[in-house]
Amino acid sequence: MSGSGNDFVVFDARGSLADPWERPDVILALCARGTGVGADGVVFLADARRPGASLAMRYYNSDGSRSAFCGNATLCVTRLATELGVMAPGGLSLETDDGVVPSRLGSAGPEIDLPAVTESSAAVALSLEPGESRIGFSLVGVPHLVVRCDDVLAVDVQERGRALRNSGFRADGANVNFVSRHSDRWSMRTYERGVEGETLACGSGAIATAILLEAWNQSGVDTSLVTRSGRLLRVRLRADGGSWWPSLGGEGRIVFTGELAERAELPDLAAPGA
Repeated sequence: MSGSGNDFVVFDARGSLADPWERPDVILALCARGTGVGADGVVFLADARRPGASLAMRYYNSDGSRSAFCGNATLCVTRLATELGVMAPGGLSLETDDGVVPSRLGSAGPEIDLPAVTESSAAVALSLEPGESRIGFSLVGVPHLVVRCDDVLAVDVQERGRALRNSGFRADGANVNFVSRHSDRWSMRTYERGVEGETLACGSGAIATAILLEAWNQSGVDTSLVTRSGRLLRVRLRADGGSWWPSLGGEGRIVFTGELAERAELPDLAAPGA
């Protein structure tokens, strides 16, 4: 599936206690472009355990590490739920590692309501590079740095993103989002932790970016962001005390369905030269 260019392999693992594909080495092999399917991450759908949830999802980055949340993957699962007959008329409650997320499929595509964002800062103690004016932080299920810059197209996302991701700002690192204004639209690019490179879109990064733009008085509570893929992510914010309650809208598209070979046929990552 593709969520504005963020691509995922999705398994329907409902009714299974342990899926044989849910191993870091197998996920790494599946996500490898050229020798595997190729993806930014892998999603496993499961039976919900939390009260009020109708479907659960477990998300893994392409390096095999498990992540608490992925906005675009959640949008994709919302879209897929209609194909699986899970979507109720009033919407869906998705169980994620970051909590239960209400979602729905509207005329503009899938949309999700996220748990309150309570941790954010309009300024962090990191040095600015030429062309950068501000750096802020927001924890949207996963940690995000947001860099206001003159032109995202001029940013070396791989080099600058890696430096900020490993800056020591947080012990476990952070995703890094670069944002700039082009005419009447905001554009963003993302260096994603766990992928360790630039992805074509990032849902939680779009929310973090919208929160920081509002904190910097540069955008309102409704923000549209053009991702690297050229597709839009839409963020709506509702303030409540010191917290933000965000909604995210975007794309959830089924690219293809297929049958994978047996796991034994995947590359042995422990073998010499693998």
